[in-house]
Amino acid sequence: MPENTTRVRRDVGRYVNDELRDRYFAASDAVYAMGAPARSETDVETSFGTTHVYRYGPTDPAAESRTPVVLIHGAGYCSAMWYPNTPALSAERPVYALDTPGDAGRSVHREPMWQPERAAQWLDEALDGLGLDQVHLVGSSYGGWLVLNMAHRRPGRLASVTALDPGGLEKVGLRFFAWVFVSLFASFAPKALRPRLASWLEQPVIAVPELRKWIHAGARAFRIRRPAPLPLAEDALRSIRTPLYLIMGRRSLLVHPQRQLERVPRLVPGARAEIIAATGHGPQIDHPDVVNARMLGFMEDVDSPDPAEVQGQNPRPRTPAAGPGLLPGPAADTVPPASRR
Repeated sequence: MPENTTRVRRDVGRYVNDELRDRYFAASDAVYAMGAPARSETDVETSFGTTHVYRYGPTDPAAESRTPVVLIHGAGYCSAMWYPNTPALSAERPVYALDTPGDAGRSVHREPMWQPERAAQWLDEALDGLGLDQVHLVGSSYGGWLVLNMAHRRPGRLASVTALDPGGLEKVGLRFFAWVFVSLFASFAPKALRPRLASWLEQPVIAVPELRKWIHAGARAFRIRRPAPLPLAEDALRSIRTPLYLIMGRRSLLVHPQRQLERVPRLVPGARAEIIAATGHGPQIDHPDVVNARMLGFMEDVDSPDPAEVQGQNPRPRTPAAGPGLLPGPAADTVPPASRR
């Protein structure tokens, strides 16, 4: 028999085998079913591989012409992680959720894109392939680094950027990796212990059966092949002119929230920064009603004809003034950009 000369690329993300991939897809679909139903799915070709995209809403036909939202998920996940957010966001705007090549999902990774310029090129090509000239870009964790990097390097298509407890502001420390690994091990704990562990670690994956199965399937099925991203230099942050909204969890282990609450508005002209109480690395998962409303309010302000609403004011409240993460009150810390000038 002829020798099989097919070589496995070691610098791109890949599935271990087709069987485990299909199990992961099935587990992902169960998580997708917890959010808004996708209106359509499509594939976009880029220089780095095929990007799979989910399109949602809007449920109001009159909102079809509004500036769309583009969602970029965190490392090791796929677009299913946005299940708490797609219903509210797609009620008011078109929403596109991209599976990042190099992470588990339905995209196909062919060329490395962990380098900052290549990462920005991928995202720009994906948006171009979707025919999107102006978008509100939202990223979580590693996706937060991707959107901040995009705002620095290729901001031409961006109406705004929202970074949810993002990478890109600080070097990823040991405490974050420890939390990730402890959370994974805790997900194998006896069922009776999982709710308590989920609360202690602020990790809903442990207690929600669909999420637990999804994470386990991804850990078995997919191999990520990229280093942790380096943080943006202060000069890079100073270069950002796209309206920026930074949302962090008070007990985040990826960033030091109080430090970034002061630092980012000081470096990025007009930036908003807020800390959401009673959460760690996943404010949009732990408090979706609060964070969805804040994001939509910020986007509404950006799209409004009055630039003062973006450059000098707090986001307009879009939910009752009570509960975690809402102002006024001690549940959240926020910095009005003008107060830092």
